[in-house]
Amino acid sequence: MTQKEFLNIVMPFKDKVFRLAKRLLVSTEEAEDATQEVLLKLWNNKVKITEYKNVEAFSMTMTKNYCFDKLKSKQAQNLKLVHSNYEEKNTPLQKQVELNDSVNWVGKIIADLPEQQKMIIQLRDIEDYDLDEIAKMLEMNNTAVRVALSRARKTIREKLTNTHSYGVK
Repeated sequence: MTQKEFLNIVMPFKDKVFRLAKRLLVSTEEAEDATQEVLLKLWNNKVKITEYKNVEAFSMTMTKNYCFDKLKSKQAQNLKLVHSNYEEKNTPLQKQVELNDSVNWVGKIIADLPEQQKMIIQLRDIEDYDLDEIAKMLEMNNTAVRVALSRARKTIREKLTNTHSYGVK
């Protein structure tokens, strides 16, 4: 496999690998390192890459495993969750503050979810993978993925609603 062929296969999902690593490791620098490590492992095994049915799913599984290993190690210390996926122009300052606050609350709520639910929310709602792909990546039953996703969304919805309605009767 040539370098050009490898890049044609890997580059389309490189950003997804980074976003998953960022979700799990939180630190941008750690996520960049993880992405680089996964891509390096793929390059070193480029001969076997054609044997995989779905290279993207394989790389996401590699990313998940690498990040979990990293989190288990002593290197994982206080990290901060920050999202800047969307920014609207000409929004009043009050509305911007409220939206940023809501995004921060959702980030905190997601961070408190069990690891499995956190992964499924990331892959489904942020990376936009379908349930079958998530089930393969996480080596789970499709029904279990749907149940975990439903529970995670319900938890997020309830906690966010409680936060926004605090003090209101």
